[in-house]
Amino acid sequence: MMVWLAGLPVLVAVCAGAVLLMRRKGRAVLAVFAGLNGALLVGALVVLVMALQSGEASAAVAQSPTPAANWAALLGAAISVAGSSIGAAIAVAHTGAAALAALSERPELFGRAMVIVGLAEGIAIYGLIVAVILIGKA
Repeated sequence: MMVWLAGLPVLVAVCAGAVLLMRRKGRAVLAVFAGLNGALLVGALVVLVMALQSGEASAAVAQSPTPAANWAALLGAAISVAGSSIGAAIAVAHTGAAALAALSERPELFGRAMVIVGLAEGIAIYGLIVAVILIGKA
């Protein structure tokens, strides 16, 4: 528990640094964030494969798995939710700004604009579905 509490200030500092970078550099930092999001995706896939392989091996060894043996599936679920939420936030930021600009000129585009923003929100829902599936396997 203490490790998580010690990591919280680091997380806040990283988020604040990301916000400052986005305000100063703009689109250049967006490419870096996209690369980091891709790296998170690859890491989540690696953890998923490891969790699926270790699940078969631990089922053959012991009849009742311990809660500590499911850490990989839970970590994969956390990474999938975090990565998809970051991706959805970036997508909603850009599509929402464009939708507001379009609505200021032509208010009859409300329905189309909300559909586009809703599709961007769907990215986070897909990550949540993957997390629920992973937690179900744990």
